[in-house]
Amino acid sequence: MKNLKDFNLKNKRVLVRCDFNVPLDDKGNILDDFRIEKTIPTIKYLIKENAKVILMGHLGKPKGKKIDILKMDKIQESLAEHLNLSVTKSSDCIGKKIENYTKKEMKNGEILLLENLRFHKEEEEGDSVFAKSLAKLGDIYINDAFGVSHRNHSSVTKAPKYLPRGMGLLLEEEINVFSQKLNNPQRPLVAIIGGAKIETKIKTIKKLLEKSDHLLLGGKVANSVLSIQGLCYGKEKFSDEIKREVEKISLTSTKLHLPVDALVSPNINGNLSVKELALAKTKKGDLLLDIGPETIDIFSNIIKEAKTIIWAGPLGLFENPAFEKGTKEIIESISNNKKCFKIAGGGDTIFAISKFKKINDFNHISTGGGAMLDFIGNETLPGLEALSN
Repeated sequence: MKNLKDFNLKNKRVLVRCDFNVPLDDKGNILDDFRIEKTIPTIKYLIKENAKVILMGHLGKPKGKKIDILKMDKIQESLAEHLNLSVTKSSDCIGKKIENYTKKEMKNGEILLLENLRFHKEEEEGDSVFAKSLAKLGDIYINDAFGVSHRNHSSVTKAPKYLPRGMGLLLEEEINVFSQKLNNPQRPLVAIIGGAKIETKIKTIKKLLEKSDHLLLGGKVANSVLSIQGLCYGKEKFSDEIKREVEKISLTSTKLHLPVDALVSPNINGNLSVKELALAKTKKGDLLLDIGPETIDIFSNIIKEAKTIIWAGPLGLFENPAFEKGTKEIIESISNNKKCFKIAGGGDTIFAISKFKKINDFNHISTGGGAMLDFIGNETLPGLEALSN
């Protein structure tokens, strides 16, 4: 697989797939620009090599939302600030007008940011015609978006087929870190999986039960396992396939650690009664919104002895101060372990680490949560395979 240094970039239109999917507030302001910041080394390298830099990415999920909030204007502003350079933004991401601009008007070292890829439904559909339209804008394709490389989307897996292709500096760094730390980790290896979507994480959970010395589960993922295994009430409905897969997980495994208590409330706002309950005492109508104090102690003692830590997904609804303690305390425990290599990944995870001002205490912050877990589970990603073939 080629990287940036394998190409003669001078005077070339370099089409770069970036991960600009940053968290926004209700007005479209960027809450955390970590992912944008991580693209800067690749962009600076391309400028130094006198390339014409064409950046593409997505922002949010446009379906049913105010489109104006998800335009790439704020991304443009952030890039310009980080680079201290002018960044031009197009009104679309495909079309003759943009193609002519990249071929006839762009100068070496100039930066063009394309409009949100997901404004075209063909992006998520993996449409080849859309991918060809994107490829017409460049001479070389570079994937620097680890965070979306697990998705079979047009800009990730189809567009590379039509151009010479390779990895950006960020993607290369991500793959190197995970390959090294997973193939030969210092032990004990402690994996922490939280957040939502048991459907997308069950394969990784099984893989980590094999690879790690301890696997700690929190958030909705843990709630789903506990609910399916009949240890607490849950409102979510699961497919028969997911139920079968979760039921195969042995709760008696000495590696697996699930919450033993939780903060519960009848609603996610926490403006009704919030209680600390042992799981056995939860009942219908209780929402498990954070891990409880006994679970925090158990998890923290395991983390204290770790030599390698991999973490993806918050342990509760940390955005609400009423349910932030579990995630905050676990971040603190990871931070206090000075003898281990610490990896964390995913948008919510990064947001939480930033919120509690612990970014600098981690050895590697991955821009991708889902991608990180898929890479652990499969040891490859569709976006990587598209660069190899």
